[in-house]
Amino acid sequence: MVVLVCSSARGLQWGGGPGGQPVVSSQTLTVKGGTIQVDFVQGSLDLDPDRVVRWVLDAASAVIRYYGRFPVSRARVLIVPVPDRHGVVQGTTWGNIRGFQGFTRMRLGQHTTGKELIDDWEMTHELTHMAFPDLPDEEHWMEEGLATYVEPIARVQAGQLDEKTVWDEMMDGMPKGEPGLGDEGLDRTHTWGRTYWGGGLFCLMADVEIRKQTKNRKGLQDALRAIVEAGGGIDKDWPLEQALAIGDRATGTHVLSEMNEKWGSSAVEVDLPGLWRELGVKAGGEVVAGARLEAVRQGIIAGR
Repeated sequence: MVVLVCSSARGLQWGGGPGGQPVVSSQTLTVKGGTIQVDFVQGSLDLDPDRVVRWVLDAASAVIRYYGRFPVSRARVLIVPVPDRHGVVQGTTWGNIRGFQGFTRMRLGQHTTGKELIDDWEMTHELTHMAFPDLPDEEHWMEEGLATYVEPIARVQAGQLDEKTVWDEMMDGMPKGEPGLGDEGLDRTHTWGRTYWGGGLFCLMADVEIRKQTKNRKGLQDALRAIVEAGGGIDKDWPLEQALAIGDRATGTHVLSEMNEKWGSSAVEVDLPGLWRELGVKAGGEVVAGARLEAVRQGIIAGR
């Protein structure tokens, strides 16, 4: 359930976050688990502010569907218009900024259309960051990998995306996360591909392995929900091992801890063509019946 608490409070002079821009209008959303304050700094947008707020709400709804509730009790989203641009220009999320447990700044192009907001993935990606503790730079791959992996699945579960698109994008993106020559593990290899897609590949393999070990009764989603329920949002500076131990207890396995120990310090290659065959995923994201891990694939998407 979402309730609009405050609409169009104009002329506010609150600091705009790290950039310090003054806020000219604000709306506050009450969602399951907390509130989200959506602020607009001065600048032109072709879209009505209410349409932009709906974009934030849709992303929050996907995160809530995946995690069971919004991961922090008090969040803020700052919308910064960018002249003469289309779409999301840049999104960044921090913890513990100016009294908010989670703070997302979205630089949004002036000429962004409603269709571009419907197709956007970045708002959901950024809000997903609020659902995991803030980690040291060498473990940034876990933060970005989780957001990369969870975002499309959360949108499917919220009815905002189709399953075919998820698998199509994974088949295209996951190979970019494989280790290359000289790779020393995710903790020590900080390329774009290894950070985003290498972290995403870790999450995919963890999800598959948890489901195999639990006969598909549990998955990565159960582990991540448990971390949120234990208070492990972006406002916490927990060691990665602490968060993963909570996830392992929730699934009754040691998958996350054991994978982190191995993947963090060494180059782990994955037989992706073999994995897609076992899951029953074909080129273009098409799925086929009768694959050995068909139930696992279905469990990942449905969250059951």
